[in-house]
Amino acid sequence: MKIKKKNKKNFQDVKNAIEDFLHSDSIPANATKLLLMVLALGGVAVGGAVLPSILKALKEFDLSEKKTGFTKKQIREAISSLKRRKLIEIEKYNADKVFVKLTNKGKERTKEFYFDLLEIERPKKWDGKWRIVIFDIPNRYKQAREALRDKIKDLGLRQLQKSVWVHPYDCEDEILFVAEAFEVQRYVEIITAEKLLHENVLKKEFPALLE
Repeated sequence: MKIKKKNKKNFQDVKNAIEDFLHSDSIPANATKLLLMVLALGGVAVGGAVLPSILKALKEFDLSEKKTGFTKKQIREAISSLKRRKLIEIEKYNADKVFVKLTNKGKERTKEFYFDLLEIERPKKWDGKWRIVIFDIPNRYKQAREALRDKIKDLGLRQLQKSVWVHPYDCEDEILFVAEAFEVQRYVEIITAEKLLHENVLKKEFPALLE
């Protein structure tokens, strides 16, 4: 059994997201999401039965039955569900192995899950810099523009002016992930500023900065 890993950053992002998935929805849904996120790392090449290889892959992430609470039966049912919903496919890898991977539909589902869990990490100490997000999205992408604005607000950014938002913590990866999800990244700019004219007023919007 071998896990094909993507680039290091994506690997760590998805691995971190796996922990979050363990605390959402019902156990059957969690088992399905858990498998989707593990496969989002690049898929699993297996020799022999799929279930034992998947279980072994989970152990590599310290996701044993003892830690997750998911039994072999639940994992088996999750695999069947993913296959039935065409979120994964099993194809020939070589003479002795098959490869379990996400379909395009499965990739979209993992993106949706990660999107919902997205949040901006608060560092132990603020670096004193402001992140300013600016976007000028054409009217033909009005729906995407509104969705981007809603998600930016949900992430905790504060509006300075129309289509100009600010946050004290590093959020470039999170904002670009959202922009790419709505396919409007080319209309988004992110600026890091050492000082803002009215930052004392703005700090009140972020109570953690005053602690």
